[in-house]
Amino acid sequence: MADELTPETPEEEQPKKTHKQRKNGLYPGVSDELAENMRTGWADTELHGLEPIAQAAHTAARRAALSERFPGERLVIPAGRLKTRSNDTEYPFRASTEYAYLTGDQTENGVLVLEPNGATGHTATIYLLPRSDRENGEFWLSGQGELWVGRRHSLTEAEQLLGIPAQDVRELAAALTEAEGPVRAVRGHDAVIESALTDKVTKERDEELRVYLSEARAVKDEFEIGELQKAVDSTVRGFEDVVKVLDKAEATSERYIEGTFFLRARVEGNDVGYGSICAAGAHACTLHWVRNDGAVRSGDLLLLDAGVETHSLYTADVTRTLPINGTYTDIQRKIYDAVYESQEAGIAAVKPGAKFRDFHDASQHVLAEKLVEWGLLEGPVERVLELGLQRRWTLHGTGHMLGMDVHDCAAARTEAYVDGTLEPGMCLTVEPGLYFQADDLTVPEEYRGIGVRIEDDILVTEDGNRNLSAGLPRTSTEVEAWMARLKG
Repeated sequence: MADELTPETPEEEQPKKTHKQRKNGLYPGVSDELAENMRTGWADTELHGLEPIAQAAHTAARRAALSERFPGERLVIPAGRLKTRSNDTEYPFRASTEYAYLTGDQTENGVLVLEPNGATGHTATIYLLPRSDRENGEFWLSGQGELWVGRRHSLTEAEQLLGIPAQDVRELAAALTEAEGPVRAVRGHDAVIESALTDKVTKERDEELRVYLSEARAVKDEFEIGELQKAVDSTVRGFEDVVKVLDKAEATSERYIEGTFFLRARVEGNDVGYGSICAAGAHACTLHWVRNDGAVRSGDLLLLDAGVETHSLYTADVTRTLPINGTYTDIQRKIYDAVYESQEAGIAAVKPGAKFRDFHDASQHVLAEKLVEWGLLEGPVERVLELGLQRRWTLHGTGHMLGMDVHDCAAARTEAYVDGTLEPGMCLTVEPGLYFQADDLTVPEEYRGIGVRIEDDILVTEDGNRNLSAGLPRTSTEVEAWMARLKG
């Protein structure tokens, strides 16, 4: 990685005439002659006649609904800033969900501001970093300049793409400091913006904004449903990729599985939507096993929980539990089939008008029945469920909302989410599991170290539901036949 010239002063501040050198840089400074040379001789690269992004009409409708909900108030929604990974390297940037949902933009330092333009309406402006300055050398001397990290859109280009008037974000903090009237902001993403608003906002009012934006995402529009299906389709191909290289994973580790799926995510999407869980053997009993550094052994199961995130930041969330050698043992099949039966009951309960909890209750009822039937719990089943005794081996809830966040709508009110009612356009996961820890002395030895989860992404439709991830087999016999085909 090149390291000669990087300023210590962030580019989002007002441009400066000089740029501070990195400590221990090989060049002592910039001569007047070089500075003048770098200012000239560059072609005009402004892009013209750009078409709006695919979701522009949808983001406009979302902003209109937001405006209607908070009349007469200034609303400030930041994208966020780069976060340092170590020293002078940053994590890959991911815009805040609220900002991306309302704008379609994903660039760091961006801020959406809705200014009241009367008693009920708002004027939306998106504040962005303009293209890096060639006059003062910013474009080649700044660590975030164009020659270091790539070209940004000009403000004019951004207006064409996003359908929102754009202004220079470096002027926003000062303007917000002087602003008057009620303000709400989405917190936790931009300390500079929050500091400018520190005496104008309250935690309670800001939380109301965050909750509204979380609940607004519960019902997906046509664009969002298409993106979720795209994410799932890529995820299906990623699972197929993994099955084809299980022999290489056996020769290395779970990391080979993680890397294989990641390749698909980066080629067809933006990234993985969350850390992939590539849990072989007893690691499958750790719900969020993301170290992915364990051995992959023939005869064990692989619990693969992974999802591709599209370029518009919608993610899939799918789990399959696969026999590494292609065939389930008798005890593995017994446990797998029980989880499948539980998932079938859960999916059948997903329909408009049903309570959100219904699919969880249906799935848990089946698992409790199995645990009683196997002699691991004393019945009756209703007693087990009342006391939650099945949770020793089921551990988690049976599903969650899905969208731009893998656990979407997380800030929604309880009465609107887990105590709410399903509507067409909602997308959720159904993912029951059974996990028998390797050190669990309350179960027969043959159960220990086996973890099984089956997870699909389910869209609530007008007349029931649609399994977006039906491209992956679910029954034990179908999984074995599918793996055999892929392995040739």
